[in-house]
Amino acid sequence: MNSDDDVVIVSALRTPMCRSRKGALAKVFPHTLLQTVLEATVSRTNNKLSANEIEDICVGNVLMPPSGFAAMRMAQITAGIPETVSLHSVNRQCASGLEAVAQIASAIATKQIDIGVGAGVESMSTYPMNKMKPPEMDWSAVQDNTTAMDCLVPMGITSENVVKKYGLSRRPLDEFSALSHQKAARAQQTGKFNAEIVPVGSVSKDDGIRPGTTVERLSKLKPVFDENGVTTAGNSSQTTDGAAAVLLTTRKEAKSRGLPILGIWRGYATKGVPPRIMGVGPAYAIPAVLEKTGLSVDDIDVFEINEAFASQATWSIEKLGIPAEKVNPNGGAIALGHPLGCTGARMVATLLHEMHRSKKRFGVISMCIGTGMGAAAVLEVEPSSRL
Repeated sequence: MNSDDDVVIVSALRTPMCRSRKGALAKVFPHTLLQTVLEATVSRTNNKLSANEIEDICVGNVLMPPSGFAAMRMAQITAGIPETVSLHSVNRQCASGLEAVAQIASAIATKQIDIGVGAGVESMSTYPMNKMKPPEMDWSAVQDNTTAMDCLVPMGITSENVVKKYGLSRRPLDEFSALSHQKAARAQQTGKFNAEIVPVGSVSKDDGIRPGTTVERLSKLKPVFDENGVTTAGNSSQTTDGAAAVLLTTRKEAKSRGLPILGIWRGYATKGVPPRIMGVGPAYAIPAVLEKTGLSVDDIDVFEINEAFASQATWSIEKLGIPAEKVNPNGGAIALGHPLGCTGARMVATLLHEMHRSKKRFGVISMCIGTGMGAAAVLEVEPSSRL
């Protein structure tokens, strides 16, 4: 039943998602990416919300060093959101952007704040994954604990572990990946992403989508993590640069200001899974959030499931019995990319705009998480609020 206290989303925007190192945003600092999307979040309220009325901002990020927090705070201020507005950051690996939105939603639900922004940013060009240092710790304290040591298994190897454990074969993974590019290409060509994208300078389109991708082309790629495996660059997510921001408030506040209600935040859940097969996380997080919200798989109209690897995504979809036509209707991370700290917030924008276009009611966002977790959220779009 709807209530004035419902937590609602009134804006969900993102920058283009561009390939790291070779893409159009490779020389753009994360500060600029975040500043751009925060500026647009405020300006597109058409003076129905002043920047100083935002009470808190949470930013998801994975790869920036601790000093990067200052860059986030500086991005906020240079975006025109004054120093009187507080900011904090969160790192739940691949779910960081969604976790940021969830933390703001929780703060609103518990009446700590009335208006806040959940955001995410990642420049995998500025801070490449291969430059990350292993944690400094007392290895003698953990080296005999297999599960703890599995937290350091490279992500590509966790994909191969899923393949081996569940007997997955190469061709279905390449088919899933080719379809991701094809769906994303159609969405881009028909302008479906336009409403959710904020240009960064002259860059206005995602540049990782390859319209000509076919199963035959993908089948020629060699495995990159295990020479006897099936995980390739073509059936894995792309490393990417981008930022996204989600503006949340209460239904009462949105109505009083005349802000559009893009969606209602209905629930969020996280679950832990074995680190060595971390990719199975969605298969456990989705049932958890559905139970919390009193819904079933059949009740959900659209699923946005992060395509970290085709292996884990296809297995999770099949495990839960989700109809393929409900999943990632405009492609996923294999085509659009996976800027780690940004992805969850990006998926909120993509899901909500798709639900308005297709006149759907319930949507789920989910992803696997490095070191062995899954996260999932449920959003609702009311017929009366459709754009």
